[in-house]
Amino acid sequence: MALVPMRLLLDHAAENGYGIPAYNVNNMEQILSIMQAAEESNSPVILQASRGARSYAGENFLRHLIQAAVETYPHIPIAMHQDHGNAPSTCYTAMRYGFTSVMMDGSLEADAKTPASFEYNVSVTAEVVKVAHSIGVSVEGELGCLGSLETGMGEKEDGHGAEGVLSKEQLLTDPDEAVEFVERTQVDALAVAIGTSHGAYKFTRKPTGEILAISRIEEIHSRLPNTHLVMHGSSSVPADLIEIINKYGGTIPETYGVPVEEIQKGIKSGVRKVNIDTDNRLAITAAIRKAAYEDTKNFDPRHFLKPSIKMMKDVCLARYQAFGTAGHGTKIKQVTLDEYARKYASGELAAKVKTAVAV
Repeated sequence: MALVPMRLLLDHAAENGYGIPAYNVNNMEQILSIMQAAEESNSPVILQASRGARSYAGENFLRHLIQAAVETYPHIPIAMHQDHGNAPSTCYTAMRYGFTSVMMDGSLEADAKTPASFEYNVSVTAEVVKVAHSIGVSVEGELGCLGSLETGMGEKEDGHGAEGVLSKEQLLTDPDEAVEFVERTQVDALAVAIGTSHGAYKFTRKPTGEILAISRIEEIHSRLPNTHLVMHGSSSVPADLIEIINKYGGTIPETYGVPVEEIQKGIKSGVRKVNIDTDNRLAITAAIRKAAYEDTKNFDPRHFLKPSIKMMKDVCLARYQAFGTAGHGTKIKQVTLDEYARKYASGELAAKVKTAVAV
């Protein structure tokens, strides 16, 4: 199976009531971990790369690593997604390098740190959708800014994120604006702001509705029942991984992530893509620290990297199972980008927007 459009995977997830974890990748070991977990659980795969990952690994290395995954696991459908594209040009170069899905994050301006206006967001996202859909590539948009409802601060990781204090209106996606945004841009998926953020330090206490607004997903889904929703910053930050890291020399303070059961609530309310990166980083770090501590004379990189693949694989496998993804991989039939381009051109995949709340 070749790389497939992300829309194909999200449509199948919606039809069958499950969510798909989207894992950020930078190197071979991460891709191996994800694919081994997908193989074991028979799950469809979304591999996504940030601008930082594309710079770190290099466009050609990253593209060929993902192509190697496709060739090694031809029975597993894989989408290659650009995470947080800061401008149309970023999305266009991603498409040129073979990405089958792109995110145009117009919630921020091209500097990737200044909150943008609604009209700016609509304009740049619609521009990317027009180009992407003409060649069958899927598009994710974002409305609202990632940041903390506890502190009111924006967050920044890997060179992307709002700076400074944000209003509550900026930190929570407005359902009415969401309807207008989807209608005007025709995005395939919409990332919503509900109080989650990137990184390990999401919450200082176990999140409740006051600082993690899962109910906002339910409101948006009631207005956009046919739109695929996306949760960003959805790592759960497992305490056992932090414990291992700190046991072997780390100094990560107490912190809380997004509980798996809260993500499961989101999936029941239309969330089809769940972005996870930090949990995998923690797994890799925990395994490497432990291996290095237990055999201080060893200098073979494989000694450290093999256990990191296993520990990250276990995290990925747990998420595939918890989100209902497991068992669906081989049920999805391949559809080419060219076929999707024809579907978009015919209007078959046009966004179905519910413009009024049922009384």
